[in-house]
Order: sequence, then C-alpha cells, then structure tokens
Amino acid sequence: MNPLKRILAFALPLIFLVQGCATTTANFDQYAYAQTTAVKVEALDLMTHATENVSVFKDQIKDVDLKLQKIYEYEKNRPKNGITVKMWELLLDPEKRLYGGFIKRWQTESTLSKAFVEEAKKLIGSGFDKVAELESNKIPRNEESIKSFQ
Repeated sequence: MNPLKRILAFALPLIFLVQGCATTTANFDQYAYAQTTAVKVEALDLMTHATENVSVFKDQIKDVDLKLQKIYEYEKNRPKNGITVKMWELLLDPEKRLYGGFIKRWQTESTLSKAFVEEAKKLIGSGFDKVAELESNKIPRNEESIKSFQ
C-alpha cells in the first residue's frame, strides 16, 4: 500500500472521530432554560406550603411533578445532554435529598417544620440554579459580547 494511502487510511477516521467528539454537550436551548427557571419557581413556591398538611396540596404536587417530568423528558431526548439529564435525575430522585426526596418526606410525614423547609428550599433552589447555569453557559461569550453591550 502506498505510504500516502496508509496515512490517509489512518488519519481520516481519526479526524472524523475528533470532530465528532469536539462538541460534548448540547447547544444552548432557550426552551430548556425557560422551563427550568419556571418550574423552579413553582417547585419552591409549593415547598413553602410543606408546613401545612400535604393532603391539601396533592393536586399542586401532581401539577409540578408533571411539569418536571415534561422538562426531564425533553432534556433526555436532546443529543449530547448527559450531564443535564443526570442533574435532573438527581433533582427528581425520591431517594435523594433534593426535590424528589423532599416531596416524598412531606408525603410521609404530612407536615414539615418551617426551619427544615427553609433549608431545603435553599439546597433545592441551588440545584435548579445549577441546571439553569449549565444551560446558560452553553451560550458562547467573549470580550466582544461585553463591549457590544455598552
């Protein structure tokens, strides 16, 4: 085999592999960002009521859970979005300390203390912020974008 052909036979697949791996995360998605921030507000508002009996809020819990499942399904089906999907899974997992675990605890105990709710809201709010931040960081930024803002 000709040396040039050998080099091309090795180099071309390598170039395509590197190009394919160059983008390891999904591009910025305004819908995903907007849905994440909107459902965060609704989830934290719902959590505020956890000092009251959970039975009064069953419909609201179901509504927020449905919205969370919708955004999770949307994120799950975006290409190159594994990190975001994992973050959503942690937020929603009823066996973890984030939103899913909070709701499970509220349903188990019927009411939660105000101090617990306030601390949980900080932790869970931060979790939602991290998902939103990951999405917003997908927007390319540079010095020129700052200058054009002035």
